[in-house]
Amino acid sequence: MKSNLFEINKDPEGILSQVKCFALDMDGTIYLGERWIEGAKAFLERIEASGRSYVFVTNNSSKNAAVYVEKLKRMGLSVGEEKIVTSGQATIHYLKQQFPGRRVFLLGNTLLREEFSQAGILLEEDNPDVVVTAFDTSLDYQKMCKVCDFVRAGLPYLATHPDYNCPTEDGFIPDAGAIHAFIHASAFRYPDRVIGKPNEDIIEYLTIRVNEERDHIAMVGDRLYTDIAAGRNHGLKSVLVLSGEASLADAECSEVKPHLIFSSVREMIPFLL
Repeated sequence: MKSNLFEINKDPEGILSQVKCFALDMDGTIYLGERWIEGAKAFLERIEASGRSYVFVTNNSSKNAAVYVEKLKRMGLSVGEEKIVTSGQATIHYLKQQFPGRRVFLLGNTLLREEFSQAGILLEEDNPDVVVTAFDTSLDYQKMCKVCDFVRAGLPYLATHPDYNCPTEDGFIPDAGAIHAFIHASAFRYPDRVIGKPNEDIIEYLTIRVNEERDHIAMVGDRLYTDIAAGRNHGLKSVLVLSGEASLADAECSEVKPHLIFSSVREMIPFLL
């Protein structure tokens, strides 16, 4: 496969040889729903056999790391929570750095609330100091009224990630970005800071977790505006795979250009020597 702008499934400059850690998006990159993308498990095995490492990096804050570990186990891959980096974890890190000891109103699922509490974040429903919005699939009208009141009152307003939709096996469902739009329509504010891909806060957290320099990390994913932008804008290598959301035509039209494009992670295996 070849296009006017990109050579597909090629690495003429040996970019992958410089990579020590692969930061891998999950849905659309490694699996679709509960189904492995063909060759993905062999790709993970090849990373480790070549002396490199990998972590999974997801913007989805409706689940905690333990849920992803359990899902991967069901699919036949045994990994620990050290392999999972989420926008929720990165938000916890940011709160501890920038708002230590502050009371947080968290618009999020029970799993995320448990993760925040276990990390020592003080959750507060009625008199918070900070608002954090996540991908809350338990959202109801009462919650929306409350969060809009706090945002309208001018409290610091953070969000775990910007994605408008979340892919599922049946299509798309509204994600955190859609919740931001609802809040903006009522409270006339967007988040003061968004932690997840493509923004730098999650990349800073990632580098701490994997203990590698940015130029030795490759962000691999299927979305140009999150995965590829996160890599390109913050000093990582960026690899687009065409197994999920973005097409080759999307890449050619995008202002954000990946370093490399592969049909899927399977085609990267021969370059991991």
